[in-house]
Amino acid sequence: MTHRPKILVTAAFDEGVADALADAFDVELVEATMDGASLAERGLEAQLASAEVIVAELDVVDEATLALAPALKAVVSCRAKPVNVDLDACTARGIPVITTPGRNAEVTADLSFALLMATVRHVSASERWLREGNWTADDVFEPYERFRSIGLGGRTLGVLGGGAVGRRMVRRARGFGMDVLVYDPFLPADAFGEEARIAPLDEVMSSADIVTVHVPLMPETEGLIGARELALMKPSAFLVNAGRAAIIEEAALMEVLRERRIAGAGFDVFYEEPLPRDSELFSFEHVTMTPHIAGASDDVIAEHSRIAAAALRSWLAGEQVPGVANARALAERAA
Repeated sequence: MTHRPKILVTAAFDEGVADALADAFDVELVEATMDGASLAERGLEAQLASAEVIVAELDVVDEATLALAPALKAVVSCRAKPVNVDLDACTARGIPVITTPGRNAEVTADLSFALLMATVRHVSASERWLREGNWTADDVFEPYERFRSIGLGGRTLGVLGGGAVGRRMVRRARGFGMDVLVYDPFLPADAFGEEARIAPLDEVMSSADIVTVHVPLMPETEGLIGARELALMKPSAFLVNAGRAAIIEEAALMEVLRERRIAGAGFDVFYEEPLPRDSELFSFEHVTMTPHIAGASDDVIAEHSRIAAAALRSWLAGEQVPGVANARALAERAA
């Protein structure tokens, strides 16, 4: 009888996908938690003892977890970047760490574009104004003047980062009749064909009517947008960030917002989360904010389940598995 590796799934996972995996694996689903603590602390010693694969999202797979899982042969982190897994510890044991890149790209682009539209059209500010009872018969046209803004058709969207989310932002922008410039030094000039043009960072910042941030956070991109880059933006331009807060230098950004040197901004990510109640951002009427909800969708669970299942089938078949975070380290270890 063909060996059926045992998978312990502690992530939120699509039951239909899990059922389908049962043709080749023994799959055990346990209830997902939001604790973000070590998996070793969840009282799953018996399951870990026989698990050959762990699929986790928020649970931390650390040294303590690995010590309880002597049969472990692979880990799947249901994230694009496996921040919940001790990569060095897994590499030392020869365990590949598989990721699920792009799992939330579609819904993140949805929220990013919704935030963009809400920012440009003053949706949050106008709703607050309306709910506070400010619309009166004394001046029925006041909101028409107070919340006047621009349309998207014929405007230029500047997309920072042409990866999974950035590509989807290009598609959405084109659907609204926008011109698109993309800053991504790793893409060829013809990456988007006629849909968008690859351009230098300075050109994107100075030419775009709206700039949206989608570059990954890494040492090379932290603080990518500083005082110099923000100063290139047109006074009529808008800035949207549903990627990572640290891509933009905080002090420089706050000064620009404080002095209203751009028309407005929209944020789904912040330098400190939860956003402190005394944050100055709450005082800016030209800033629209959402509480880091870009990936908050059941569709993300379905997608990371699908990606994880496909990767595990490749792994079982001895094929090359995409998205292995420690692939290079494992290859060096084996050399």
